[in-house]
Amino acid sequence: MDHIDRALLAQLQQDATQSYAALGQAVGLSAGAAHERVRKLRERGIIRRTTAEVDPAAVGGGVLAYVMVDSTAWMGDSADDFAALPEILEAHIIAGSASVLVKIRTATTEQLQDVLRRIYAIDGVSGTQATVVLETFFERPVSPQTLDGT
Repeated sequence: MDHIDRALLAQLQQDATQSYAALGQAVGLSAGAAHERVRKLRERGIIRRTTAEVDPAAVGGGVLAYVMVDSTAWMGDSADDFAALPEILEAHIIAGSASVLVKIRTATTEQLQDVLRRIYAIDGVSGTQATVVLETFFERPVSPQTLDGT
């Protein structure tokens, strides 16, 4: 992946609806060359999917919590159990005092409490530690420009 691929990724992260002509112009390529580069980035799995960024509060996800999940057993085989809870946006096996870290969005704290109850029902879960976010300063996508130090 070279600097042009990284610039294309940055452009697409800002606005994935841009035409290939606009993408090419932004990075100094023809529309056809930009299209070909984007196609190759998709084939290589660098671009996993194209989505729309939705305001969570506008669709009933105003409560954001990060939850550390304690367990009595290895949780690496529990991905499907966590994925079955639609309020869980991310789940990560972690090192440290807890086994799993999950990111949850709900409309209310009562709904968050219900999700925590359902997490407790997952085999091997022995406890949770929830942190509710009061305000988000910013969120940003992975930057192809900064991860490799360039």
